[in-house]
Amino acid sequence: MKQQIFEREIHVLRDTFRRLMRRHAHTNLIKLIDKTHPADMAVLFRYFDLAEQEQLFALMRPNELTGDFLTELDESILQDLLAEISADRIAELIAPISASDQAEILNHLPDEQSHDIIDLLKKEEAEELEEILAYPEDSAGSLMYTDVFTLHEETTARDAIAALQHEEEAEMVFYLYVTNDDNQLMGIISLRDLVTTSPDTLLKEIMIRKVHTVRPDTDQEEVAQVVSQYNYLAVPVTDSDNNLLGIVTVDDVVDVIREEATEDFLKMAGVGKDREILLKSSWGNAKSRLPWLFASWLGGIAAATVIGLYENILEATIALAAFIPVIIGMGGNIGTQTSTIIVRGLATGRVNVGNNMKILLNEIRVGLILGVLYGVLLGLFTSIWFMDVSPNLGIVVGLSITTSMLIATTIGAFVPLFLYKLDVDPAVATGPFVTTSIDILGVTLYFLIASLLLPLA
Repeated sequence: MKQQIFEREIHVLRDTFRRLMRRHAHTNLIKLIDKTHPADMAVLFRYFDLAEQEQLFALMRPNELTGDFLTELDESILQDLLAEISADRIAELIAPISASDQAEILNHLPDEQSHDIIDLLKKEEAEELEEILAYPEDSAGSLMYTDVFTLHEETTARDAIAALQHEEEAEMVFYLYVTNDDNQLMGIISLRDLVTTSPDTLLKEIMIRKVHTVRPDTDQEEVAQVVSQYNYLAVPVTDSDNNLLGIVTVDDVVDVIREEATEDFLKMAGVGKDREILLKSSWGNAKSRLPWLFASWLGGIAAATVIGLYENILEATIALAAFIPVIIGMGGNIGTQTSTIIVRGLATGRVNVGNNMKILLNEIRVGLILGVLYGVLLGLFTSIWFMDVSPNLGIVVGLSITTSMLIATTIGAFVPLFLYKLDVDPAVATGPFVTTSIDILGVTLYFLIASLLLPLA
């Protein structure tokens, strides 16, 4: 229901913008832009063509709302929109926002264009921005806010509150970060603890000394795990000497979780990892999916070859052909289920080095239970429906579905764990790799069992 209301509001906004653009009512357009939330503006731009986008973007003024709008835009739209915009104009628009948000925008632009924009920013801003851009794109360093409100450990609660009241630029002051003379992080204090303590109490007496921190080169997915596991609103970023470099806030972590989950699902579906695949051209979309489908095609050729090798068995017992889709389908489904569970468990931290063997054995047991259950059901059905064929046909089909599902769960669980141990993204295992290998093995086992238990004449 909420989704329907949101879509209705967006459509009303879209029609209003288009009506004002047709009338060239620039004053009203500027007012409407200022009243529309940056995130909603970013969604609206998906409905406009490039000419409409450029017309609206030309009316936007250099303020924090415009900067937030640029960070919310889809990558492909942002690149198209800024491709023909002068470096002066872009620098003017992103100047009011934080260095981490500036870095997020510039990371999507060509290097030459990014360097031109950095050269136009104030010296202090440019230095801070270059420092953030030096970190890997998907790291804590690229996400962190460097403008952090800190207080010395010898400060009293009264002075801390007074200092906080005069602070306007600090990001996420739900926590106070306590440092020593060398800017080393000594502890944190929540605002609640600060305002409920005695005014003369020193910060070092009430601060929490055990602080979970991350390094600037820590992968953003690990940062998201820390924030979600401990329910933090922000996590500090420190160097090897424990000097405080910045903080990664929960709003950025939410975006990371969404991006990483989307990327994993796309990989598991075998369509690459481009999170904006829906916004790509038909050719670009097809090109990103081509390699994965080619892997499935090769698997299909291999499975067809296996079937061809056992042509004599098929000719002797035509009924075997009826169960090939069932063998392939059941094995592929349970294998995909298992690998999806394992990949998601690895992403959320529920599956780790300490319990991976336990998880693997548990999934094998699940495959055995389900395999035996469906093997008995399918075997009974086959014996009744194909009563005039060999009495062993039910045993062949039942045994094949059991072994196929058992092997499928084993592969579906083992491959992601193995790739994770090799430091390879396990999500790639869930798509064509697992399903194709299961199809080939399932068909091969089916005919091997049939060749052993069924008469050829």
